[in-house]
Amino acid sequence: MLGASSLGGLTTAQAEENKLVISTFGLSQDQVEAVVMDPFAKANAAEVVLEVGNASERLTKLKNDPNSTIDVIELSQSNADQGVKESLFAPITEKEVPNIANLTDGAKEVFERGTGVPYAVNSIGIVYDKEALGFEIKEWADLWKPELAGTIAIPEISTTFGPAMLYLASDYKKVELESDKGEAAFVGLAELAPNIVKTYSKSSELANMFQAGEIKVAILADFAYGMVKEANPNVEYVVPESGTYANYNVINVPANAQNKELAYKYIDWRISEELLVQTAEAFNESPVNKNVELSEEVAAHKTYGAVAERAKTMNTQFINENMAEWLNLWNETLN
Repeated sequence: MLGASSLGGLTTAQAEENKLVISTFGLSQDQVEAVVMDPFAKANAAEVVLEVGNASERLTKLKNDPNSTIDVIELSQSNADQGVKESLFAPITEKEVPNIANLTDGAKEVFERGTGVPYAVNSIGIVYDKEALGFEIKEWADLWKPELAGTIAIPEISTTFGPAMLYLASDYKKVELESDKGEAAFVGLAELAPNIVKTYSKSSELANMFQAGEIKVAILADFAYGMVKEANPNVEYVVPESGTYANYNVINVPANAQNKELAYKYIDWRISEELLVQTAEAFNESPVNKNVELSEEVAAHKTYGAVAERAKTMNTQFINENMAEWLNLWNETLN
């Protein structure tokens, strides 16, 4: 429990009214508590209680118990869209959360699609060992070069950025993914298959593979680059000039939440300019508030500035609708 000492002389009923239960990811929990939760609890004389865990498991828990005590839930785009489809969340507008007006264009697009309020963004790039490879990689299309046979690792389709591979392959074939439901994308993936040596589920796998020389190139999320760089100092990270694909983590309020007013205050704090500067510095979250200004050092390898401007959003509602069929095609094509 956080912020309990700030409740002072409140009665039990008042304390219950000022209790906020947040369902969130378990990553960097100590830092999240110190930077995000504790200041909010103190500023609002509130008690903040965290329920942490895997996004899909937490969503399933809410689905099975719509009357749970959760007031706020933080999820990936894809999971949030599943919750929206099940009508699990209350509507949110600028009236309740004024900082929505300050969202970046990409974040606002996700919000207006009905997915939730974005609070962090990441995107993909190419990490490669130039010394081992012997030449530069500058664009996504370079991945299809025959010289890269048996050198590349890509994210498994069931991961956050797995579907981005379909967007990239469809772009390579010069077809919009949503226009043919991925038909051209799988043709592109089949052409890329000779170069793919591994489809990975956890970015931590890449560090070991680079270190062991099993791979020379990988597609990965920007937040994971530091870990790979630490394992192999020779690697470089490239975000092609043609653009990249972004994923947003979003916040929603369960439809039956008991403390919606405090929940809306929390969301407004979570996407405030003040806090997003701190979270970018503390745990590598790229900001979604257009007023945030980061130093060059903090902005490095984040979905920020020029990278954010050329980052395209993925339609996770469309992805969810087609995932069952795509899983079979993916396995037939690559596994």
